[in-house]
Amino acid sequence: MEQFFKNPQTLSRMHEGPLESYIGPFAQQLTDQGYARYTARYQLHLVVDFSRWLEQQRVTIKEITPAHIKRYLQQRAQKCRIREGDAFTLQRLLDLLRQAGVLAEKIALLIQTPAELLAHEFGTYLRQERVLAERTVTLYLEFIRRFLKDRFAAGQVDLSALCAADVVRFVQRQATCLHPKRAKVMTTALRSFLQYARYRGDLTLDLAAAVPTVANWAMASIPRFLSPDQVELVLARCNQQTAIGRRDYAILLLLARLGLRAGEVAALTLEDIDWEAGSITVRGKGGQRTPMPLPIEVGEAIAAYLKAGRLCSTSRRLFLRGRAPVVGFRGPGAISSLVMHALARAGIDAPHKGAHLFRHSLATGMLGQGASFAEIGELLRHRSPQTTAIYAKVDLTSLRTLALAWPGGMR
Repeated sequence: MEQFFKNPQTLSRMHEGPLESYIGPFAQQLTDQGYARYTARYQLHLVVDFSRWLEQQRVTIKEITPAHIKRYLQQRAQKCRIREGDAFTLQRLLDLLRQAGVLAEKIALLIQTPAELLAHEFGTYLRQERVLAERTVTLYLEFIRRFLKDRFAAGQVDLSALCAADVVRFVQRQATCLHPKRAKVMTTALRSFLQYARYRGDLTLDLAAAVPTVANWAMASIPRFLSPDQVELVLARCNQQTAIGRRDYAILLLLARLGLRAGEVAALTLEDIDWEAGSITVRGKGGQRTPMPLPIEVGEAIAAYLKAGRLCSTSRRLFLRGRAPVVGFRGPGAISSLVMHALARAGIDAPHKGAHLFRHSLATGMLGQGASFAEIGELLRHRSPQTTAIYAKVDLTSLRTLALAWPGGMR
């Protein structure tokens, strides 16, 4: 606290209300996450004012809920202007209290209906028993909540009352307004949920078998990719004289040279790099950890970022946000956004602007240089050869040998 406030009287006033014991830890968190002194002082004043308000409302620290934050900000708005990040600041305070074991888990505070409770239990099963990625769990729960709301609204959930017609009607209505790939995710989520419900004993019938199949022909699309010259242009447009430029350059190299997925880049930690062995450990799908050789070019870019680009932080994530809170990227969406801006800087109007574009570009480039499908699949860590086989459609040289002569001949 002394690094933000020098006046002894001010310091004494900063420890008031039921939150007084946690003002100091919150101040330390602001320091660790790289907040500027002016911003940190404002946030601390906000937290102390919230603590005083809780005392006036006779709310103990264990009784605090998100609803108290909403009520406090509504009353504060009558006296002064509410800033855009005020709610986020107080939410981070609640997260700190949860980490300290003072408050219950966040999800428990948000459960309001029987459907939400069942969806939460299903999410716990997906994380702990199925060990699915958080992004996959989020996608599944989106559709399961929609299904439960469609069938039971806010009332009691009686899964034994479900029949095959309920499942079919829901899929038919939803599939008409979804992309085929997203519709397939919906049906997969629904089958998984119905199997889970039968495992719990809530269902006696195998309703998972009643989920319709969404037509989405395998190998129907052509991988979208950049040419080698376009990849080099994107890399060249990174301003390596700035900290953000060095970070972005290292990330783009990992995508372009190793074909990492966006989520894999976001999840990298400092411990994942073995500088002596020249390798990097990647956390892939299903929690698999795979050591991969670290090319010299990529290693040098990461080292340059660590030496003169990575901000001071207690986070062990390899790549950090460029502004406070200085923590790791929230997920793959941030990496894809970085790619989108990199393509715009290079003036490339690609048909697909996500991070996967570089993964496809690496595979097609290797294919053009004579690499086998087995070698490409090994680098990209494909579990099935069929996944790699999609790149056969961009191997025009080999496809020409299979083309039959046109009956009419050349004109």
